Amino acid sequence: MHEADPTSQSNYLQIATNHITFDWKVDFDNKIITGTATHRLVAKADGVSEVIFDTSYLHIEGVTVEGDAVQDFRLGPNHEVMGSALRVPLPRAVNTGSSISVEIAYSTTVSGTALQFLEKEQTQGKVFPFLFSQCQPIHARDLAPVQDTPSVKLTYSASVRSVLPVLLSARRISPPSDGPAHDGKVIGKDEVVYKYDQPTPIPSYLLAIAAGNLQYQPFQVPEGKQWKSGVWSEPELMVDSFWEFSRDTSRFLAAAEELVGPYRFGVYDLLVLPPSFPYGGMENPCLTFVTPTLLAGDRSLTDVVIHELTHSWFGNGITHAHASHFWLNEGWTTYIERVLLQIIHSPAHRGLSSVIGYKALLDALVLLKDKPKYQKLVIDFDYGENPDSAYSRVPYDKGANFLLHIERTLGGIDVFLPYVKDYITAYMGHSITTETWKDHLYGYFQDDKDKIKALDSINWNAWLHEGGLDLPVKMEYDLTLVNAAYELADRWYESRHTTDTSKLDFKASDLDSLDANQRAVFLERLESYNEPLPAAHLFHFDQLYSFSTTASAEIRFRFYNLVLKSEAAQHFVQAAANWVVGVDETGVIKGRMKFCRPVFRAIDKVDSDLAKSTFTRARTQFHPIAQNLIAQDLKLD
Repeated sequence: MHEADPTSQSNYLQIATNHITFDWKVDFDNKIITGTATHRLVAKADGVSEVIFDTSYLHIEGVTVEGDAVQDFRLGPNHEVMGSALRVPLPRAVNTGSSISVEIAYSTTVSGTALQFLEKEQTQGKVFPFLFSQCQPIHARDLAPVQDTPSVKLTYSASVRSVLPVLLSARRISPPSDGPAHDGKVIGKDEVVYKYDQPTPIPSYLLAIAAGNLQYQPFQVPEGKQWKSGVWSEPELMVDSFWEFSRDTSRFLAAAEELVGPYRFGVYDLLVLPPSFPYGGMENPCLTFVTPTLLAGDRSLTDVVIHELTHSWFGNGITHAHASHFWLNEGWTTYIERVLLQIIHSPAHRGLSSVIGYKALLDALVLLKDKPKYQKLVIDFDYGENPDSAYSRVPYDKGANFLLHIERTLGGIDVFLPYVKDYITAYMGHSITTETWKDHLYGYFQDDKDKIKALDSINWNAWLHEGGLDLPVKMEYDLTLVNAAYELADRWYESRHTTDTSKLDFKASDLDSLDANQRAVFLERLESYNEPLPAAHLFHFDQLYSFSTTASAEIRFRFYNLVLKSEAAQHFVQAAANWVVGVDETGVIKGRMKFCRPVFRAIDKVDSDLAKSTFTRARTQFHPIAQNLIAQDLKLD
């Protein structure tokens, strides 16, 4: 018996969707989507007499089964996490292998969390409104009635009417992406029907929509490749977006194919979203959503694309069965991302990424010290527990280090990569649990007694089922690129007793030889010391390096993390508050949770009233997921 998803009320183990046809209209005035979702379902057991769908804050207008109206469908009471179960009785019981069609007419509501409708003032162009979705982990039920579990994989097709260009996590059928924007009609006024098809089965959390004043520019694709790639953005960001991503995206994807096999989705486009998008990226198939904070102007942050495209194999291809096994998505993706960094750049770049990830993991484990179950890779969620509450770097970096530990235990990357390819071949297109993965790993090496002995030497329970403030094993990384950053940080720390800062031997050119990731490591190293630098040192430090005015959010948030734990905190706390909500020279909120959550927490420790009042004033500018988690961090909700 497959273990049931603790976050779904649907009866997917008895009968499951294999295709959905959406017919939608985007209503920007009322901030809703209206239309129908027609499910083709296949019974997995005998005598199935009803279908149960997950819904959340949807207005259900009517249901038909095989074309006949159903009057006695029922929408259950609202569970604060799982929403309301929609129970649809079937006119006759269906048996294993039988299929049936259920059409649901509905509309979304403004109370849902999957969709964020932005006012025109919140966009780059400030002329048209904008819409984007975020369905992971369990918000697809706010977009449509679905069996909202990663264990159900489905294809979908869609017809969407909108006065603004529409993008979906699928292949565009019409109008053509590389044709005139909005099919040559008047953007914001004329309604155009956009048609899409997703022929590769995906879990419901990868359903995605975006709509706004969007333009497309294709990337050059390596000769012989069957897939296409390009970037979508608002016109005002297209020059920057194309420059930032055009050199690397196609070559990254080609390198991934060399390592882990063919790309199956046909199209790999990027969409640069407005700043309230709460993540660095979201691996929606055919259309990766990315944060505008990646537009660094120097291509220093494009490695995020490596992570997102790697999900095409791990997550979108081989999928976790449910939230308890989320690390199978993120741990594997982060591990392979770092292998690709080694192949594309150098082993030192793999080491640098590992060091940055390890610091983020340690920070996360400390934050979760009062919730030790969220420090585990396999989280035993209670029925109806919110998986958003567990979101942290643990599945990414504890997971990636676990796989690195297995790689080393088995004899290195040359031994491990053939197994990785076999794993992909065995489970591509499937949703699996940690036990299924582990059984396959042992099965692959079953004829090699030494390898089995090596696997048996691993403390599986400590890695998978125990918490703690560090990894179960001390990990060593290539520090070639790290050492220069550490040496500069150590010099600053050793100078902390020099009271006259004019005698300090530092200069602005100290950073010239350090790239963006090395500068991040430099700041993290300074933050890690038991004793913070004196205020005078930090004022001098900022005068030299101008971290308080850098356009790089990756550097700026680390700088605030550093200074807000020091004697200089009162000097910088208002600037940090202004920066995170965009009341500064950028004019842009920092909606990415990697930045806004730690900065708000740091402000809260210095001036709790300022943190709460700043967030409260700007709350609606943030994505609903970020709003809820920041409010929890600040103990407002």
